[in-house]
Amino acid sequence: MDVREALVFDPDSTVLAFCQPEESPDAEHLLLRYINQHFYVKVNGERVDLRISSKRLNGEGDNTALGVVFEHSQEQLIHSLEIKNAVFTDLFFDQNNIVYVHVDGETRSLMLNKKTPVHKLRF
Repeated sequence: MDVREALVFDPDSTVLAFCQPEESPDAEHLLLRYINQHFYVKVNGERVDLRISSKRLNGEGDNTALGVVFEHSQEQLIHSLEIKNAVFTDLFFDQNNIVYVHVDGETRSLMLNKKTPVHKLRF
């Protein structure tokens, strides 16, 4: 529902039909446009071009969630990683976004929200 509200301003819309046989040809483009406005990753100060490697639906009815996976392989050593995740913070004042970062066998988790949408890690 949140994705539909963010993209087509109607939480009950079925026009995008993510991950279903009748998925709209514009669905992924609209999703990426929204994500690029509210989410980014910078490696060593350079913004990473986001491409969806997979997406899937989990749950049922109003509890259905759209999971989107972005993957990026980095050949250079990572000295800094900056992440912005303001997805849905424009719609919901209490939205919290958890981001997991896996680098060289180490995992860090970040909690980003409307007050703190960006975090920078140094390695």
